[in-house]
Amino acid sequence: MGKAKSDIEIAREAKLLPIAEVASKLSIPADELEPYGKYKAKLSREFLESIKENKRGKLILVTAINPTPAGEGKTTVSIGLAQALSKLGDKAALALREPSLGPCFGLKGGAAGGGYSQVVPMDELNLHFTGDFHAITAANNLLAAMLDNHIQQGNELRIDTRQILWKRCLDVNDRSLRNIVIGLGAKGDGFVREDHFIITVASEIMAIFCLAEDMKDLKERLSRIIVAYDLDGNPVTAGDLKAVGAMAALLKDAIRPNIIQTIEHTPAIVHGGPFANIAHGCNSVRATKTALAISDYTVTEAGFGADLGAEKFFDIKCRKSGLKPDACVIVATVRALKYNGGVTKDKLSEENTEALKNGSCNLFKHIDNVKKYGVPVAVAINRFLSDTDEEIALLGRMLEEKGVEYSVCEVWAKGGEGALDLAKKVKVLADKPSDFKPLYEDSASIKEKLETIAKEIYGAGKVSFSPAALKQIKKIEELGFKDVPVCVAKTQYSLSDDPKKLGAPEGFEFNIREVYISAGAGFAVALSGTIMTMPGLPAHPAALDIDVDENDNITGLF
Repeated sequence: MGKAKSDIEIAREAKLLPIAEVASKLSIPADELEPYGKYKAKLSREFLESIKENKRGKLILVTAINPTPAGEGKTTVSIGLAQALSKLGDKAALALREPSLGPCFGLKGGAAGGGYSQVVPMDELNLHFTGDFHAITAANNLLAAMLDNHIQQGNELRIDTRQILWKRCLDVNDRSLRNIVIGLGAKGDGFVREDHFIITVASEIMAIFCLAEDMKDLKERLSRIIVAYDLDGNPVTAGDLKAVGAMAALLKDAIRPNIIQTIEHTPAIVHGGPFANIAHGCNSVRATKTALAISDYTVTEAGFGADLGAEKFFDIKCRKSGLKPDACVIVATVRALKYNGGVTKDKLSEENTEALKNGSCNLFKHIDNVKKYGVPVAVAINRFLSDTDEEIALLGRMLEEKGVEYSVCEVWAKGGEGALDLAKKVKVLADKPSDFKPLYEDSASIKEKLETIAKEIYGAGKVSFSPAALKQIKKIEELGFKDVPVCVAKTQYSLSDDPKKLGAPEGFEFNIREVYISAGAGFAVALSGTIMTMPGLPAHPAALDIDVDENDNITGLF
């Protein structure tokens, strides 16, 4: 038996269609595309305006259990499901996030799916794509430069240099840039102060980019960004610095969604990419609404487990945009559930039904959480070669006992064919009434919202706030932002704020150490545990294995 092909080998061997031919499946005229090469394009502003009043199709959210070293394959299942819907004769589209360079060169790898359920060209998507992230990085850092220049040129706005909030960004994991000093040198080199870098996907501009409906909305949101406080404690905004026009110019092309294809030529609208552990974890509202306006079924995903991505999809993205999901799919694997049941990574290929029983509590907690939003739910069991028939049957019986619809998927090996059963079941679910409702009311206080999420979604028994966090919440509410939703930055590996607490921990203390307002995005961010907005590289980063051969083919990208 030959060696299994890698994702990038499968992607390279795929026969791609010209992007105009793929777009025609969603009735997008060729002259409404702005091609970036043969196989990817941006949609024109005129086309985006023309479909705003179209009747929307069904929206299916794909989420997952908490990620483990065993891998869950959420993006792979999302792509396989869309391909399966296409095979059933439906007009299907994907609405996905763009990958960040941080994970590509770090630990997690790319975000184009895998096997025969990939979005292609995989290497281009995972690297520079159409330059959207670079535009966001540039806009973020232009604002930082204009802020420091304003101080250097006399500080007319009386900015308190001890209360500068805006951070620079870079789309690469670089822990050495978390805390730095700038302005060293001669007087003309700037004001000496402490500064910080975050990864581009955690920038408020990324959040704004993904929530803005159009250029007018984008500019209004950019103008509300609070960059600092003045000497009287009043907020100073990007609008006050007169930076909005130049930032918008950098983002003019980036805010238009991109279209590419899957290996089976299903259209994929790919746009934006905030992480779910440090940001709100969803692709752009504009991309999702575009896909809904031109398809019968739109499959989208939210980052990491349902405690992060799905919660933020429901409580932030849907609340802000008016989107209403018709069904939700939770991806789980036997391997990952055994890991939650105490099996070490090197033993996951061995049959262990007892560990599977013990670890299934993680899956059932996520199922219960999604049901709290009133959305019909199904489980996709993403099958691996090492899964035994007994293990699959046991997980199926446990789901049946709970009355949960499920399907065994083999999308990595079979593409859309491996998700036909899931597609049929999801169509039935999506036709049922969705009583979708966010978890908390706008009128609740920020503290109450955080307590609701921690107790209802994570399973906490108590929420503790540092003195600094309580002071920050008070300030935020005094500034008039009490009614905003909250975005929790926490570990993705556990329902709790401790990555070592696997399964479904209960009654733990959840700790909030810092809270700040993203006024342009329209939500408050709460930092918990040791979560960092600028990740670091692991001991063996993926970058060590990436290369380019003599034919310009990239190797080692996964």
